[in-house]
Amino acid sequence: MAQDLLTALALVLILEGLLPGLAPSAWLKMMSDVARLGPRGIRIAGIACMVAGAILLQFLH
Repeated sequence: MAQDLLTALALVLILEGLLPGLAPSAWLKMMSDVARLGPRGIRIAGIACMVAGAILLQFLH
């Protein structure tokens, strides 16, 4: 189980690094747009991502 968790963490790090690594100016623009959402908007987006991930995980298993 620990190896699965580390594999998942490695994949998250790879995915998180793709955009800033390939297109840093687009990443900066996206981050400034996200900052304008404010805490409530960021929270809603985060919860939506968690729910989407949980649903996808459920379909995969």
